[in-house]
Parts: sequence; structure tokens; C-alpha cells
Amino acid sequence: MEQQRENIFHTRCLINDKICSMIIDSGSCTNVASVTLVRKLGLNTIKHEKPYQLQWLNECCVVRVNRQVMISFSVGKYKDEVLYDVVPIQLLICY
Repeated sequence: MEQQRENIFHTRCLINDKICSMIIDSGSCTNVASVTLVRKLGLNTIKHEKPYQLQWLNECCVVRVNRQVMISFSVGKYKDEVLYDVVPIQLLICY
């Protein structure tokens, strides 16, 4: 468990000129954005080409991942654009 905590990095970023909280987990193989982030920023989603199910998000049920969103963001001078799977969790929260 200690090793996993060392791989998690929390920072702030800009998305659509709004300051957002971002968590980077170097051990994860999936990029995810919360439904709340997508809704609050009015981001357009696209249909996921290969929908799948996640169970690690919630112990009692399976979450179907069937939407994606392309997000352009910056952290300091670093800028990037990443395709995220949209999931109903609070990973990214905008202020």
C-alpha cells in the first residue's frame, strides 16, 4: 500500500480557463474524468469505441463506461490534450 501512495500525484490544472483539481496515478492504465467535471465545464463527449465495465469504483455495483471526452489542459507551462473515459466519480473537481 505504501508503494501505491508514492505513485499518486495531486496538482491543479487549467481546463477552459477554470482551475481544476487533478490526480495523476502513474500506476494506472486508464485516464478517467468525472461526469461532474464534464457537466460543469459543458464538455462534449463522444461514444466510447470499446465500452467496458469497471468495478473498482464502487464495491456494490459495476459501472459501465460508454462515453469519452477529449480535454485540453495545462499545468504551469506544460500543455496537453488527453482522451478520458467518463465515469461517475469525483476524481476531478472544478472550483
